[in-house]
Amino acid sequence: MAVPGLSIVDSHAHVWINDPEFPWSPDAAATPTYDATPASLLEDMSVEAIAATVLVQYIGYRWHNEYVARAVAAAPAKFAGVCRVNPEDPAAPEHLNYWTKERGLHGVRISPEPGPRGDWFRRPLMDPFFGRAAELGVPVVLLAKAERLPELVDILSRHPDVDVVIDHFADCDLRNAEHRHSLAALADNPRVFLKTGHMWANSTEPYPWRDQIEVLREVLVLFGASRIMWGSDWPLCREHTTYGRALAFLRHEATQLSRDDLGWILGGTAKRLWQFGEQSPVPTTQPSGQRDHSVSSSSPGRD
Repeated sequence: MAVPGLSIVDSHAHVWINDPEFPWSPDAAATPTYDATPASLLEDMSVEAIAATVLVQYIGYRWHNEYVARAVAAAPAKFAGVCRVNPEDPAAPEHLNYWTKERGLHGVRISPEPGPRGDWFRRPLMDPFFGRAAELGVPVVLLAKAERLPELVDILSRHPDVDVVIDHFADCDLRNAEHRHSLAALADNPRVFLKTGHMWANSTEPYPWRDQIEVLREVLVLFGASRIMWGSDWPLCREHTTYGRALAFLRHEATQLSRDDLGWILGGTAKRLWQFGEQSPVPTTQPSGQRDHSVSSSSPGRD
């Protein structure tokens, strides 16, 4: 059941299909054996009265964003899309140009790991990367742990015109003073946003995840509802809970939220960064340095 008067946007879902036309990356650690198609997502969205969804490129495809790009092109009133490009590639800004300007995606996700494997996040290639995102007017979506947030503060001091969306509250444990300080250091930047993400995974309690209500209360104080957005992490959420409960937690359990708060978190904030509308053109060329995927006018795979 919809919240009366609210147009709900899911800011975080993934789609994929086991199909040789859309091959998994050879270096993907593991890939799902089941399909998560746009058709099945649209069915779940209909049941929960969700108006639109932001599709975030699934990591199993790495930098080949063809499936998500086709999904957005086929249903632009329902989907916006976030690509991935290789942040360690000096050509990443040009790849970002292609997927956003030519293929209609809006935003790019990067995932600096903790430890040495993610130290590229503090290196010089981040400057042209964030600079290009600013020129294009697309958000950078950051999947990272709290340990990387001080580096983000440093990057944004040089690139203040970039919108950044931090996934899953950076999995911050706000009882940890260092985690709380790292997140709070970004709160004064009006272009930094948070996704609720997988609160169901961070909770140590069964639904309705009462321990996460206090987390939500604290980030509301720090950032305000107009910089927080709900994201389900569909279909991964279904491995732990239901799509309906991922939404119902905010609609029915987080009773401290006002109607205005709900309006922002369940749709208004996402719509500050993503628009849903007309079908975008589908070109037939790929940028240099990326494997070719032929483009047809057919819709993404259906289950």
